[in-house]
Amino acid sequence: MPSKLNRRQFGLAAAALSSAAAAPAADAIYTGALDGFEAKVSMPAFDPVAWSMERHARAPLALTYKPASKRATEAWQKKLRVKVQELIGGFPKDKSPLQPVTLEVRDFPNYRREKFVIQTQSGMAQLGYLLTPRNAKGPLATMICVPGHGRGVDDIVGIDDKGRDRADKAGYQHDFAIQVVEAGMAAVAVEPIAFGCRRDARSAKRGLGNSACQPVAGAALLLGETMIAWRVYDVMRTIDWIETRKDLDASRVGLMGISGGGTITTFAAALEPRIKAAMISGYLNTFKASIVAMSHCIDNYVPGILNWCENYDVASLIAPRPLYVESGTRDNIFPIAASKEAFANVKRVYTALGAPDAAEHEIFEGEHLFHGGVGIPFLAKHLKA
Repeated sequence: MPSKLNRRQFGLAAAALSSAAAAPAADAIYTGALDGFEAKVSMPAFDPVAWSMERHARAPLALTYKPASKRATEAWQKKLRVKVQELIGGFPKDKSPLQPVTLEVRDFPNYRREKFVIQTQSGMAQLGYLLTPRNAKGPLATMICVPGHGRGVDDIVGIDDKGRDRADKAGYQHDFAIQVVEAGMAAVAVEPIAFGCRRDARSAKRGLGNSACQPVAGAALLLGETMIAWRVYDVMRTIDWIETRKDLDASRVGLMGISGGGTITTFAAALEPRIKAAMISGYLNTFKASIVAMSHCIDNYVPGILNWCENYDVASLIAPRPLYVESGTRDNIFPIAASKEAFANVKRVYTALGAPDAAEHEIFEGEHLFHGGVGIPFLAKHLKA
């Protein structure tokens, strides 16, 4: 006679039969625990990005711009500027000594390149390159140039990934600091925190193109601050350094950057009145279509900002100072439709302030890259280079 199954054996046998009945076909691709149960649940309710987009639709945006008179627009800018500075975590109350050190000076056929270091905060050093046109008479109009994600500042001053000089303007940033000096301006190219030589040893071991944004921006958030504030403050201290140089004109300082550098250009130009003109490449957009809709580096995020404003509201704080924006039609991380929407909102503020021609938007056929063909002459014109 067959032996009887005990309760445990019976349970295992029943589970095996149930599993076999529910098993997908051998050629089916398993996508998750809800395979086969789609009709029994609301699948959109399991999509957190879609839910986040709905939350954006209900976000207060309490200080987003509403068309108003020139005086009311200026009052709105003043109020939002204070709020944005608060949201990003503010800046140090006391300035540490810059302690500038020149590491190297090299001459090239059309320009001179000086490598220097300054201290932007106590215990925090910043590398920079000053490029000046050969035989130019100072003091010179000066563009601060901020790179996007990649190898850091070397990638915009003509230095390849072996530390050698190059002349082909390779990469998505196309050595735009050299393009600036070729247009007759001085270029101060700075290394953002967590890029290039400003990384921890663990991040550096992963290779030149790997940033330290994740641990550093995360640390900033834990301190109630942001990477944006730290990088914007670096720009402010760079202007302090420019003010010490007799060959540079501190009254004609502009700021430009692509991608992550565009982020810093937007926030720094919004908050720092000493910046007289700005160029945002591959960044101006809506938070909704970019950093909410898809994965972006942690250094883009400002806690609570959607309670008060959108990306274009921050950029509107640059008005009425000259602003050039460029966007690629195939930029897959800052979608072109949202870039158009954002610029239209910025343009409203420029118009309200009586300076509609001071803001321009170039849409070029291309991906996420620096274009510059019209933007750099725009900057040279407005800074009277």
